[in-house]
Amino acid sequence: MFLLCGLGNKGSEYAGTRHNVGYLVVDRFSEALKVPFSKKLSGCRIGYSESLILAKPLTYMNLSGGPVFSLMKKMDISVEDFLLVHDDLDMELGRIRIRLGGSDGGHKGVRSVIETLGSSQFYRLKLGIGRDPGVEPEEYVLSHFGDHEMKIMNETIETAIEAARIFIFDSKSKAMSMYNRR
Repeated sequence: MFLLCGLGNKGSEYAGTRHNVGYLVVDRFSEALKVPFSKKLSGCRIGYSESLILAKPLTYMNLSGGPVFSLMKKMDISVEDFLLVHDDLDMELGRIRIRLGGSDGGHKGVRSVIETLGSSQFYRLKLGIGRDPGVEPEEYVLSHFGDHEMKIMNETIETAIEAARIFIFDSKSKAMSMYNRR
């Protein structure tokens, strides 16, 4: 069983914000694979098939670790079979990167997952949202994409879905090799 988990903030006021990119990827992955979100479990909205669980923690970003840990424990999922999808303020808009381990990079959702799991040694699929030096990071991540940015982000999300599909169903190293170079 593999867990693909997207980070975001609960509530309609956060839908479509930069910080909810993880939710967007997992939602579109759900549509592409026809694995609907049909259940709530361990504080997450989940969709599942025989070999895959898609999850979105139903908390605010900085509390994501609890539901993720609970779901992994309940479904007996190891960190090797877990891919966390989230935004990255320090990556250029439109870039993706798959990485094993590392720091939270100032991302409070990732920090919560690291602290709750007691380890940073899990895979992350990071989507660049860019940074506006004239805007405080906390305000920027909760802002909506402009039309041009959303066009770029839609293409990026499609690329992230391809990368996740290869990562989960083919080869982790192949996905990392293919998509970390772009």
